[in-house]
Parts: sequence; C-alpha cells; structure tokens
Amino acid sequence: MSFSDEPRGVISVLRRLASNWRVVLALAVLLGLGGIYVKKKLFPAPPPMENAQPAETPSGAPPAAPQDKSAPENETKTEPPAESPEQSIASQIIEVSAKPVLVTSGDGKWEEPAKTLSAAIAKVAAAVSRAGLTASGHPLVVFSKADDSGFHFEAMIPLAKAPDAKIKLADGVETGSSPAGKALKFEHRGSYEEIESTYEAITAYLDEKGLDSENKFIEEYLTDLNANDDANVDVDIYVFLK
Repeated sequence: MSFSDEPRGVISVLRRLASNWRVVLALAVLLGLGGIYVKKKLFPAPPPMENAQPAETPSGAPPAAPQDKSAPENETKTEPPAESPEQSIASQIIEVSAKPVLVTSGDGKWEEPAKTLSAAIAKVAAAVSRAGLTASGHPLVVFSKADDSGFHFEAMIPLAKAPDAKIKLADGVETGSSPAGKALKFEHRGSYEEIESTYEAITAYLDEKGLDSENKFIEEYLTDLNANDDANVDVDIYVFLK
C-alpha cells in the first residue's frame, strides 16, 4: 500500500504503523507545522558568463553611449531556495518525562479524525473541571494500535499534580501517566488536514537516518484542535525511539 493510497492526516500514519511499527508513517501529517511541508527546492537563475565578448557594432553605426555605473541595474530577482525536507523538519532529540494525567481511550474511524479526537479531549477537560483539578500543559493524544477499519488512541490532559487515589471520575475518564522516554520532536503548523505532509517528511527523515521508532507517538496540541480538519492547528509530534 503506497502513501498516496492512505487516508489523509494522522490516520494515514496509523494505517502504516499497523503493518510496520518500525517506520513512522505519513500521519495522515509538523512544518507548515504556518506548517511544515515537503517543498520543491527552487534554484536561482545562473550568473551571467564572465569574459563574454560584446557584440560588434554595425559599420557606420554610432558607438553606444557609456553606461552610467551609478544607476541601478535592471536585474531579474529570483526567489531564495526553499528549505530541503530535512531542514524544514527541524527535529530534535529530547527526553520526555511522564506527567500525571486524566485520560480516556477510544477508537476512531479513518474519516474525520479531528472530530473524534477533539471530542475526546473535550470530555477529559470537562472531567478535570468537575473534579476541581488543575490542568498543567497542553492536551495530548497518544496513538498506538491501528488496523484497516480504524485506530486506537488515548486522549490526555496533564495535571499539576497527581490526584487523590479516592477521586471519583465517570464517563470513561481515568487517572494515569503520559508516556516517557527518548523521542524525536517535530512540528506541524497549519491545517490538520495537511498534517500528512509533515508525517511524510518525518518518515523520510527516519529512513534517511536509519532510526527505529517504537509503536507509539504523541501529538501535543499547542492550539485548540477543531472538529474541522481544515482548521489550522499548531502540533508538536513526538516519535519515541528504540
């Protein structure tokens, strides 16, 4: 199955993770990142040839007037070269620490992933408020299992401190901890629908560097994840390494 056959956005990556956890997929995915994208590199026009011989003046024609060196030359301006995919990814290896969280798990279909994930995040945020807890950090979604029919995820809200063990929660929300370990951090800035481009760049980067990833990764939403896939969102993506 090729990338072009995959559903768009985060779901594309999950489908490939289902068949081969050793390769991080094009999540469906950054930098726009606004976002991160794999761009074609533009090249400036070649410089004029040096030592070129001037054309001969026709017989009987008056000599050309000397050029005013103080006047600006009419040059054709070219766009600067775009960043290569590796440069635009701007990855960095970091150590991700575990945080206490409220979490709910769920399953999503390949269609409208943003709608499914945003609803799960809203449910956990409501539970945090009802329990009188203090959120500390941006919402997280951890992706793991996937197959041809859909994907499994955990939506989390980090907390300032671990809640009391006797806390009462409902509606499928529980206490827990976020994943920890060594990970590569990438950025996506732009439409969630176009996050697939970021994941394609991530996949190419991992392949080029010969890096092996675990069968999980995190999306951290620095701005609200809207139910509409076309809405812009700032996402940090953490790919855990073996």
